[in-house]
Amino acid sequence: MTVTTEFNTANQNQIANALKPVLAESVQLYVLTQNVHWNVTGPMFQAVHTLTEAQYLELAPAIDEIAERIRTLGQKAPASLQAYASLGDIDDGDENASAEAMVKALVAAHAQIANRIRPIIGVAGKANDEVTAGLLTDRLTVHEKAQWMLRAMLG
Repeated sequence: MTVTTEFNTANQNQIANALKPVLAESVQLYVLTQNVHWNVTGPMFQAVHTLTEAQYLELAPAIDEIAERIRTLGQKAPASLQAYASLGDIDDGDENASAEAMVKALVAAHAQIANRIRPIIGVAGKANDEVTAGLLTDRLTVHEKAQWMLRAMLG
């Protein structure tokens, strides 16, 4: 089945390539979030454990949606740890870090993805790719809200 779009192949490739680091960093954030969820300790445990569960459950289908958008645009979605490491810039988590340090790492990771997404929304819009622009606008909303909630935990 061929997908018909209102924008050209060059734009599709540009957007698909721009989405690959978003996918990689979303997977990296998922792993980081799981690390925090599993390993957080101390007085913040319950609040952080509960919030991170909601966040990783939200991330799982989002990762699939981003990968499927890359495929819809005609490219293969990166799907190896090596590819994610080379495409993404989110650091591994430290399972021995304090709860505060873990929350700060999550804030930074959400900010990283949000900053990566913002310019792609404009590129997609200019290419008449409203689907990708909408997908990324929705993702930006999630990452900005996550930053706010995590920062609120830090006081």
